[in-house]
Amino acid sequence: MQRGKFITLEGGEGVGKSTQIRRLVASLTDRGLDVVATREPGGSPGAESIRDLVLRGAADRWSPVTETLLMYASRRDHIERVIAPALAAGRWVVCDRYADSTRAYQGAAGGVDPAFIADLETHVLEDVRPDLTLILDLDPRTGLARAVDRAGAEMRFESKGEAFHVRLRQAFLDIAAREPARCAVIAADGTLDEVEAQVWSAIQARLNG
Repeated sequence: MQRGKFITLEGGEGVGKSTQIRRLVASLTDRGLDVVATREPGGSPGAESIRDLVLRGAADRWSPVTETLLMYASRRDHIERVIAPALAAGRWVVCDRYADSTRAYQGAAGGVDPAFIADLETHVLEDVRPDLTLILDLDPRTGLARAVDRAGAEMRFESKGEAFHVRLRQAFLDIAAREPARCAVIAADGTLDEVEAQVWSAIQARLNG
């Protein structure tokens, strides 16, 4: 059986990933594809338990290194129980965040050594790598304002301050610049329909969607 496609959506807080994932999954399903929508941290029962630890509480609850280890523990369970089996069964997987978020949040913005993160990627991800990563790009102040409007219990990263989120935005853009074959930057400051059109254009161009 042909392996399914693995699409990830990345970006800072409040860029609109959840909305675009819903629209993308609907479009792919309408075209007859079997699609799994999932998220990180989380996506499997064990990983969701770790999500509660990582996203709740004070901004300084965990050090960036501890966050990285928690994220990769969550990610490995998610891969083993959800992502890898779905791809092996020929299903398409659309994931809200993946390894690039650790590179950006804990690495570039949090100060964790990129070599340490790269070693974890090698051993934890193995060959489960995205076919396409869509990076939704938005001014951090706009994104944070949106995030505060939808505020709930999971606000730990939103509370890290504007300078953190400025570094975060640049980190995602740097990832896209380093890996242009995998990454497409989507301007997220337009209407929902305009952003969706960019997403679908990238799918068609990169994956013949």
